[in-house]
Amino acid sequence: MKVDTMRRIDYYVGVPLCLIGTLLYKMGRWFVKPGKAVVRRVLFIELSEMGSAILVDPAMRKLQHETGAELHFAIFRKNKPSLDLLKTVPDENIYTFRDNGLVPLMVDALRFFFWTRKRKIDAVIDLELFSRVTALLTGFSGAPAKVGFHAFFNEGLYRGGFLTHRVSYNPHIHIAANFVALVHALTAEKEEIPYSKTSVSADDLVLAKAEVSDREKEDVRAIIRSCRAGFDPQKDKIILINPNASELLIQRRWPPDYYVRLMKMILEKCPKALVLITGDPSERKEAGQLQKLVGADRCVNFAGKVRFAQLPALYSLAEFMVTNDSGPGHFAAVTDLPTFVFFGPETPALYGSLGNTTPLYAGLACSPCVSASNHRKTACADNRCLQVIGPDQVFAAIAPHLERINAQG
Repeated sequence: MKVDTMRRIDYYVGVPLCLIGTLLYKMGRWFVKPGKAVVRRVLFIELSEMGSAILVDPAMRKLQHETGAELHFAIFRKNKPSLDLLKTVPDENIYTFRDNGLVPLMVDALRFFFWTRKRKIDAVIDLELFSRVTALLTGFSGAPAKVGFHAFFNEGLYRGGFLTHRVSYNPHIHIAANFVALVHALTAEKEEIPYSKTSVSADDLVLAKAEVSDREKEDVRAIIRSCRAGFDPQKDKIILINPNASELLIQRRWPPDYYVRLMKMILEKCPKALVLITGDPSERKEAGQLQKLVGADRCVNFAGKVRFAQLPALYSLAEFMVTNDSGPGHFAAVTDLPTFVFFGPETPALYGSLGNTTPLYAGLACSPCVSASNHRKTACADNRCLQVIGPDQVFAAIAPHLERINAQG
């Protein structure tokens, strides 16, 4: 389903359903008064963002450590692999929704309401900032405690009145800290208006690392050998270039010709460099076009060559990665790989990776132009915020890593 189609469904269907659902929900509470929730089985809902499934991991681990709760998660089926990187949530506790049409989504929603009751979910934490779909799923989940972001006196983004723990979204702190605030709200000893009147420390935002075996690394090396004849792990130093971004916000893409110039500079200045252009299988054609423009045998079209589960192994073998603000910047954070991530429509202050990351951000007056208040939809069709970040500037940022590679014996 296209992103704009999802937005229209969420607005034209979601808003009236939230209004009707809220009235029904409040009428039901006249007859059945909710008791105090016991935090034993907690469900997190984040449907559309693979990166957020990584950014919420510190909050989930904090909740599990402090309460011993059994964790569950609901997500779009296509995004489920992001949860498999750290395996914080058991596979059998993950509920997936199809996003290939309104009817499949409605069918899965109906099944979801039976699933939450069968699982005896005690609390739902809605991680979405603006989705009415997740508000409805949370509201009718049957869980005694319902935690999520509430607009209070902010205009727009009506999501109904289902929450028992209404948290004030803070647009001035990192989204991972906001997720921790949701956990604080659930575990608060007394009611607060608004939640959560606590601080979030840097220690709360430490991301776990993926476990990568030697066999997994060797499997990826074998794939690289199949793409690059004569690949020698001792001599060839892998540099990853991820030039794509999800269709959710295509304005996050650094210009392709800039990537070509950067890759040429890397190959010229670093004889040991082996540049792999990464991406999913659907991006292979575009990656091939960039490879042809670079015109060097040490530049390889690697899009679609590894499975999602093999990404941590690939990242463990690489020297560094340059990427648009998209999933790979967050997926790499489960390893120690240095990453350089372009920002413009969004800001690293709110959505930066929790890993070993250097943001590349110009900070124009119009940037960032997407937020919770505009449904992450911008009117911009000319992303100057990324165009002003030239290849020379990026090369200067990565130069110390290239010097380190060149100095290796």
